[in-house]
Amino acid sequence: MSANHHLPLVAIVGRPNVGKSTLLNRIVGRREAIVEEKSGVTRDRKEVTADWQGREFRLVDTGGWMLGGSELDQKVSRQSEAAMNEADVVLFVVDASIGTTEDDGSVVRHLRRIDAPVVLVANKIDDLAHEDRLWDLLQLGIGEPFGVSALHGREVGDLLDRVVELLPPEVDPEDEPEAEPRERIYSIALVGRPNVGKSTLFNRLTGEDRAVVHDMPGTTRDTIDTVVDTSEGKVRFLDTAGMRRRSRIDEDTEYYSVVRALQAVDKADVALLVLDSTEGVTQQDQRLAERVDAAGCPIVLVLNKWELLSTEEREAFPDTVKRRLGFLPDVPVHRISALGGKGVNKLMPSLGIALDAYATRVPTRKVNDVIRTAQQATPAPGGARVLYATQGATDPPTFTLFANRDIPDHYVRYLERSIREAFDLGPTPIKMRVRKRSE
Repeated sequence: MSANHHLPLVAIVGRPNVGKSTLLNRIVGRREAIVEEKSGVTRDRKEVTADWQGREFRLVDTGGWMLGGSELDQKVSRQSEAAMNEADVVLFVVDASIGTTEDDGSVVRHLRRIDAPVVLVANKIDDLAHEDRLWDLLQLGIGEPFGVSALHGREVGDLLDRVVELLPPEVDPEDEPEAEPRERIYSIALVGRPNVGKSTLFNRLTGEDRAVVHDMPGTTRDTIDTVVDTSEGKVRFLDTAGMRRRSRIDEDTEYYSVVRALQAVDKADVALLVLDSTEGVTQQDQRLAERVDAAGCPIVLVLNKWELLSTEEREAFPDTVKRRLGFLPDVPVHRISALGGKGVNKLMPSLGIALDAYATRVPTRKVNDVIRTAQQATPAPGGARVLYATQGATDPPTFTLFANRDIPDHYVRYLERSIREAFDLGPTPIKMRVRKRSE
């Protein structure tokens, strides 16, 4: 579900590699969906907010619908069918340069069972010379096709005019109840190496099969987000593509997947770092942990597939975590089975604690009391002294120390530990800024 779930939904559907993601990018005016000239790049539903002539709507890109195919193909097709069933308007995209196919006919048979209006979009009509291809598409029997070029933008404006005409009427603002103050929605990113179970956990947490899950590495290509009502309030879960070493990224598609995943980490309020317990803590897990820690958001460590470990392996695992991830603060550790659901119910309370600490606001008087006590217990070297301290921001808690001279880094870390312990901030990152009195 999108944060703007009150907006009407327009679904872009069709068989693989007809230009659905290119059309989405053209409509929103930016590279939002990953595009590559081969089939199967889009596998999950990707939803964004779009606007045309002042009318806002949600736009969802889907994986290619295929007749039969592998187990993964069938899961992708079910995602596409779900988007059709939920949509207020459906854009059925076909490749006009190829003409109709058996898969196109199968999509049409499903579209005839839904109530939403359907617009047939004939893509790859790059100029007037190609418009004669439109006549062949009339045999699909779902109306006159719109000839467009998603790549070059040709006739996309006319297509959007038609979409806006078909959208449900807007509700008059005067008829709507007075809006309540907008509730803050925290973002939680699920990150980890490929095939550690992130999408399975994502589906478990969101309560719907939103991300395509399959035991083939690299199934999630884009960052998929869903807002869920939880015991901790509304939370946005972000399922990211698996991140691996750059030297192993040999495809443009995978490169952009990793870029999106890193962007999600930078925007997240909390990161669920998912590890495959059966593989231990790998060097790549260490690098990812360093990258997430550097982003400045709290980390909750999730040891997935815990049920597959022997008793001896379970007993040895805490030492492995301490040895290889010891650079992290005192992060919560959860042992779960995303597939079976065991232990997953304990994640939300842990995330709630992390979010509370992340948004903590400490009165200036209490901050100065802690700094004063810490300095009395252990004075700074060289006559340095903090004269005044205040918290300048939250998310994460950020403290500014006004000092009479430069303060050594190790002493700043000592003051940070004092603040962390005094206000029970746990593993939440803290930013410390030092300003000399002359500044």
